[in-house]
Amino acid sequence: MLERKEIAYEKTVLIGIVTRNQDEEKLEEFLDELEFLTYTAGGEVVKRFTQKMDMPNSKTFIGTGKMEEVQAYVEEHEIGTVVFDDELTPAQLRNIERILKAKIIDRTNLILDIFAQRAQTSYARTQVELAQYQYLLPRLTGLWTHLERQRGGIGMRGPGETEIETDRRIVRDRISLLKKKLLTIDKQMATQRGNRGKLVRVALVGYTNVGKSTLMNVISKSEVFAENKLFATLDTTVRKVVIGNLPFLLTDTVGFIRKLPTQLVESFKSTLDEVREADLLLHVVDISHPQFEDHIDSVNKILGEIDCTDKPTIMVFNKIDAYHHETIDDDDLTTERTKAHYTLDEWKQTWMSRIGDNALFISAINKENMEEFRKRVYKEVRDIHVTRFPYNNFLYPEIVEE
Repeated sequence: MLERKEIAYEKTVLIGIVTRNQDEEKLEEFLDELEFLTYTAGGEVVKRFTQKMDMPNSKTFIGTGKMEEVQAYVEEHEIGTVVFDDELTPAQLRNIERILKAKIIDRTNLILDIFAQRAQTSYARTQVELAQYQYLLPRLTGLWTHLERQRGGIGMRGPGETEIETDRRIVRDRISLLKKKLLTIDKQMATQRGNRGKLVRVALVGYTNVGKSTLMNVISKSEVFAENKLFATLDTTVRKVVIGNLPFLLTDTVGFIRKLPTQLVESFKSTLDEVREADLLLHVVDISHPQFEDHIDSVNKILGEIDCTDKPTIMVFNKIDAYHHETIDDDDLTTERTKAHYTLDEWKQTWMSRIGDNALFISAINKENMEEFRKRVYKEVRDIHVTRFPYNNFLYPEIVEE
């Protein structure tokens, strides 16, 4: 399932709907993100289709008229792939494929495909394969229609077993095997974590593509893979870092995303054990992204799912070099001032002021404010270390502010 191959950019269209729970502005955000996901997976988006509906059509997700419009466009421009912003039911998937005669992918399948491309180690590849099979299992119906029976002949007459049932059984067996394999690797990783001694553990968490790996490289002076694409990091990376003379362990983890498939949350729970066992979280935020507040909420929601909301956390607002606010001309009396017009100083006076010195503003790529960052992390790690080993107090002096 995880074969590697060179990616040729495929012509793709995106489809999303405006509902009671998702207005036009929110849909545009999700489609922008979906376009970035599609680009990361190897697709070139040539058009977006949107429709206002109270709820998705149970048969084809979008209405009949809109489907005819999409069908005409797909045929005229020879579109190979159609990507839907929400997860499709097995019935919707079959019906849409029958009408459009193109490859139909939903958001979940797209994220799984990117994860399959990005998985480097045996552990990550096993996790992704498990998630793919869990996604595939309810969608097997109709894939095998060319044979009615598995086999016939002497001793095989009667009800028998249809090929779809055989296929389901094979997939279930594979899921069971992968789960056992992950359990074995989990035990090995738990032993590795136990062998790291009592060093303070710090974990980088955050939305995908916020600069966690770049920050990791700057702090640890290592070469962790970093790229301006979604989910560049899948495999958890742990490095020993020394600030001043204080050693600690720094972990780079997989990025989170809105509408994260439940299959992936489940199969990557073990990877997130590194976050669970961390003593300190560095929640990295891309402050240059227009929806960074939504990203914070999404990350906090997933942290809540893995019981990590009560851990000491430092908010690291990254990419201040890329932050640009909108301006209003002096003679413009109609434009209403919104958060998009806030300067960085104005943002610091909002809810961020309540975080106090647990809010840091840096640029990892330009190494801006990194000295302040190091001092703050040193202080927090030192406090945790000294609490754990009071007799080591004299080894690590407190930083005296000048």
